[in-house]
Amino acid sequence: MLIVRRQRGVTLVELMIALAVFGILVMMALPDYTAWIQNTKIRNAAESVQNGLQLARAEAIRRNTDVSFVFGTASDWTVNVVAPAATVQSRSSAQGSSGVTVALLPAASTRVTFNSLGRIGVNADGSVAFNQVDFDVPTTVIPAAASHELRVTVSSGGRIRMCDPSVTDTADTRSC
Repeated sequence: MLIVRRQRGVTLVELMIALAVFGILVMMALPDYTAWIQNTKIRNAAESVQNGLQLARAEAIRRNTDVSFVFGTASDWTVNVVAPAATVQSRSSAQGSSGVTVALLPAASTRVTFNSLGRIGVNADGSVAFNQVDFDVPTTVIPAAASHELRVTVSSGGRIRMCDPSVTDTADTRSC
């Protein structure tokens, strides 16, 4: 009489081979995943600042008064009504964009004030208004080639735009 034994589950050798293959695949994907996470943080920071600037401009027009967009540390920002002093909205860099480096142009500026027409006005503290913000991550986190830097620009007329400084084709709408 022939006894047939059914095998259930997997052997220890099969399990170890599957784990080894899985480990190799994870190690291959890890650098790309890290770059994707960092580039997502850059995009979050840039979109947040762009939205904050648009909010400040819209509030200036809506309230018919000067409204300032003020940078804090990292990519923290606050939208304030100049007179009477009131905070409209603020955002912390801990909300999805920690570790992102922010470079303002001109370098010493930290605020831009929109007047009641939605144009760049005079800052209440007499400082120069910034007109460009660059977002990136340190090259110690991911290689510079994998980083996808973004830029937010503010024209004197109040136009707020996000662009990609690495795009050189002027016909491309992503170019700065």
